[in-house]
Amino acid sequence: MTDVSLTAGAGQARAPAALKPGVLALTIGAIGVVYGDIGTSPLYALKESLNAAREGGETTAVMVTGVISLMLWALIIIVTIKYVLVMLRADNEGEGGTLSLMALAERALGNATWFIPLLGMAGASLFYGDAMITPAISILSAVEGLELITPALTPYVLPISLAIIVALFCVQSRGTARVAKWCGPIIVVWFVALALGGLPHIAASPDIIAAFNPMLGAEFLLTHGLAGMVALGAVFLTVTGAEALYADLGHFGRKPIQSAWLYFVFPALALNYLGQGALLLTNPAAVESPFYRLYPEWALIPMVVLATLATIIASQAVITGAYSITQQAIQLGLLPRLDIRRTSETEKGQIYMPAVNWVLMIAVLFLAASFRNSSALASAYGIAVTGTMVVTVCLATVVAHAYWRWPVWKTALVMGPFFVIDTIFLGANALKIMAGGWLPLLVGGGLLALMLTWRRGVALLKHKMRRDELDVTEVWPKLDKKIKDRVPGTAVFLTAQPDTIPIALMHNLKHNKVLHARNLIVSIESADTPRVAESERSTAQRIADDLTVVRLRFGYMEEPDVPRALMNRQPALDLNPLETSYYLSRRTLRPATRSELSPWQVRVFIFLSRHASDASRYFRIPTDRAVEIGTQVTI
Repeated sequence: MTDVSLTAGAGQARAPAALKPGVLALTIGAIGVVYGDIGTSPLYALKESLNAAREGGETTAVMVTGVISLMLWALIIIVTIKYVLVMLRADNEGEGGTLSLMALAERALGNATWFIPLLGMAGASLFYGDAMITPAISILSAVEGLELITPALTPYVLPISLAIIVALFCVQSRGTARVAKWCGPIIVVWFVALALGGLPHIAASPDIIAAFNPMLGAEFLLTHGLAGMVALGAVFLTVTGAEALYADLGHFGRKPIQSAWLYFVFPALALNYLGQGALLLTNPAAVESPFYRLYPEWALIPMVVLATLATIIASQAVITGAYSITQQAIQLGLLPRLDIRRTSETEKGQIYMPAVNWVLMIAVLFLAASFRNSSALASAYGIAVTGTMVVTVCLATVVAHAYWRWPVWKTALVMGPFFVIDTIFLGANALKIMAGGWLPLLVGGGLLALMLTWRRGVALLKHKMRRDELDVTEVWPKLDKKIKDRVPGTAVFLTAQPDTIPIALMHNLKHNKVLHARNLIVSIESADTPRVAESERSTAQRIADDLTVVRLRFGYMEEPDVPRALMNRQPALDLNPLETSYYLSRRTLRPATRSELSPWQVRVFIFLSRHASDASRYFRIPTDRAVEIGTQVTI
């Protein structure tokens, strides 16, 4: 038996890497994609915070300056310090996000720890709650500006919002590459409009600048009791979208995201919030719509149109994020295979997932139609975001101590304050559970149960199949001698257990009584890195002259293409695409009389397995070269 490491042939030259666009272009792109969500928060954040603080009473100057102070310091501490300056450094080979942190933590502690995957699954599950609420609340809040133009348009706000939502999801299959190039410039114009809207009012009432004093926010909380805590939960709407800073790290890089925030986005947001506060100091009655009241009457229609475009872009970023996190979850074994379609020949991140798209659209339409306005949805928003942030800081703490080897005192000094602040915000938002906060918890809990069921079911199934399969090194020499008939060409058998004889191979022998001239047993493994270098993509173990065991590795941000991965390893495997057949096992699951899973988990696992994407399509195997052999398995 010999070990063969499959690497690119010496004569194969690596293509030169494409030149990266300038930092300015990347910064503008980051403004459009990364900051779209947080950039639309001024539409509703201050209004909802003051509505919670005043409890139907009057809007006072103490309330206004106190809430604005809390908003500014939330932006400074949570977004600027935590995410822009600290979390952007916690990358997994350039990629960020909850699941990237989970992969880093598992790499440091090993796969034996149960709480790391649990935290990762919890964070991913809560993200889907955020992805459901963001399009609904953002688009509703933008279209509600029509009510200020004329009350006669009020009945049309919801139908127009629903139509925009349907249109947004219907165009996803066409890809976002063409639209994406306009995102940056439109959001740049949006932030300029935010700043320009606030400046005149700050000049007219400069006392609002005192809100930069954090003591005013603390005084507000101390003097307003429970209403102050409820308002603090609404203040968190100011930083919704901050997770996108970290999740989109791999798309733009650290410097463009940091530059965009520090020099453009944060100043524009601060000026707008200060402007809204200054307006309310002189005109408390404007609390019902402080954002649109910043602008003169002639500018209302242009601002409604611009706000609608901005919210559509913000929603687009969340939808794309849902595709990306689902792809990562599939690669990490947290969800079953789903249909993933490339919508761009050049951009790897441009993907479309029909199942995710339509389920998400139905959920967003249901939310918009049920809650009917942005104020009602605001109560449900904070729980999803704060929960995700708490999970992120917990995983970051593990990574800092176990992976970066920080001492305990340094880890506690850096991560401790973030954990305390995020937990306080989570507690403040928990006060709104009965008012709508139950929704993301219900969605997150359901998805977490689904992920746990799938992960556990796959582990049990692998254990069961391993017991029934035979060791390849022991059995193959006997088969090689027994089976004399050979079919020209190469047979590729895909399996999860590369050290055993695949079921598809055994069934082929049982029914056809022949072997191919060359046979490959191929297993696909998911790495805990975003991408795997081509030189490390595959390894092989030659069992006999006519049998090789190949292990392929793909990162959790990659789309596994088995034929391409094998062909890229020529001439070591000597494959002819026209003479290569791919054999896959299609398992039909049946409930066992006794199972380690509960009855409902068995039903869920079987349902998910039956509706998983076809393996040949998922692994990019040509349909005319794929052979599926079925077998029944109880679980």
